[in-house]
Amino acid sequence: MTSLDTFIEVKLHQEDDFLKVKETLTRVGVASEKNKTLYQSCHILHKRGKYYIVHFKELFALDGKPSSLDEEDLARRNTIANLLADWGLIELVNPKMSEENQAPMKFIKVIPHKEKHEWELISKYKIGKKF
Repeated sequence: MTSLDTFIEVKLHQEDDFLKVKETLTRVGVASEKNKTLYQSCHILHKRGKYYIVHFKELFALDGKPSSLDEEDLARRNTIANLLADWGLIELVNPKMSEENQAPMKFIKVIPHKEKHEWELISKYKIGKKF
């Protein structure tokens, strides 16, 4: 089981930034270049008036479902949260949480917005959907 304390808490600059971050995250993840498929790694979660960047496997755990979350997944989440902050989309509440364990960029693909129609974007978790 996981708790909100382990998630990367973030602040948005404006309320409509939530949708910008949500859309951006659909284009960031693990890619198969061969068949132009991208698997979304992280989501933005709004819970109890706060916002968090979370790996989809953390959301499975939060739902009480089986999850194979490991250090590599957390490193990818941390790197993605830092990217969003570098791009000015979010502010990290506790930057130290995501600075230690980071994944090299060679393990993360970012699809430019103008190329998203060329890729199949797959989300393994749907927020708000009951399974």
